[in-house]
Amino acid sequence: MKAISDAGRAVAQMGDPTFRRVLATGIGLTVALLAAFIAIFVWMLDWLIPDRFTLPWIGEVTWIDNAVSWSSVPLLLFVSTFLMIPVASAFTSLFLDDVTDAVEARHYPELPPAPRLSFLQGLGDGFKFLGVLILANIAAFAAYLMLPPAAPFIFFALNGYLLGREYFQLIAARRLGFAGARRLRRRYAAQIWLAGCLMAVPLVVPILGLLVPVLGAATFTHLFHRLPVPDRAGRTSRGSRR
Repeated sequence: MKAISDAGRAVAQMGDPTFRRVLATGIGLTVALLAAFIAIFVWMLDWLIPDRFTLPWIGEVTWIDNAVSWSSVPLLLFVSTFLMIPVASAFTSLFLDDVTDAVEARHYPELPPAPRLSFLQGLGDGFKFLGVLILANIAAFAAYLMLPPAAPFIFFALNGYLLGREYFQLIAARRLGFAGARRLRRRYAAQIWLAGCLMAVPLVVPILGLLVPVLGAATFTHLFHRLPVPDRAGRTSRGSRR
């Protein structure tokens, strides 16, 4: 399976300084955002809940607001473990050009530099993908409950499609433009979906899941460069994408 070879080449480059920097930046921004969210949520609870209650037969109670605020922290930390991977994916997508450039510099040095996405475009694409990923998995949760034996297949099929579509589209668009990337994605939809399913495997392991954005960008860079690209006359060719 060629997708395994693509992933293997990506894993072999995970020690690259660019890969480490992008991974550390994405995780750092994610932790900072989630910590800020928890702090703001606790502050809002403390602000909304009165400092003092007077209860019948008990009298004045002054500790309920603190109890509610601090008891919410473990729940928020639990929820954050599920949000960390998609949020990290959104932040890391801002720097996927760096990962792809590093892969191309090592494995495809004959290629000319590719145009980079603007910061605002990368931010918009990243958080649009975050929204789609969260909503799709919330919807899939109902299917998990109705069809428990099929839950693993639904999970990998859905996330394989979403990951493959997102990463391949972003990487191919650097060389072919978004219209060309969409045409190529449709032409090789099965290969891209299978590679996306492979990228979904680390998602079931919380810590490994944080590697998915960088690993996915590198893997789909290799996949893109080995696919024949059809020209307007229907002929296919390999090699550099100018």
